[in-house]
Amino acid sequence: MQRTEIDPRWQDIEVIERLVRESRTVAVVGLSADPRRPSHGVARYLRDSGLVVLPVNPALSTWNGIPAYPALDALPEAPDIVDVFRRPEFAQEVAEQAVAIGAGALWLQLGVISDRAARIAAAGGLDVVMDRCLAVEHREVVGWS
Repeated sequence: MQRTEIDPRWQDIEVIERLVRESRTVAVVGLSADPRRPSHGVARYLRDSGLVVLPVNPALSTWNGIPAYPALDALPEAPDIVDVFRRPEFAQEVAEQAVAIGAGALWLQLGVISDRAARIAAAGGLDVVMDRCLAVEHREVVGWS
């Protein structure tokens, strides 16, 4: 499998550290009810570490007792981070929605590589992180386990 080259600005350690330290709300797009899925484990970690998790998945009504939302525009507030667990071909649409709702950042999880989505989000004023795991970065920066 060929590795896609990622623009270094989408993996800026200063941006990652600032987002991890300052963010309080995270919309997890593509959050799965299946505890074996990475989105489930990351969301559980984020919630357990004190962040407000806003599940976004039209197939869910709740996730672990938290109301779930069918799309970003249904959220009660603009999140600090939109954490994306969708396939790369859906990332552009998520980026457009994140800009439209006034989110603070677009975070594309490991393997979610879309330069187009990153450019849309950045042009809309959002911070962007690509192909990094929010839970791993949170543990590294904050030290919560």
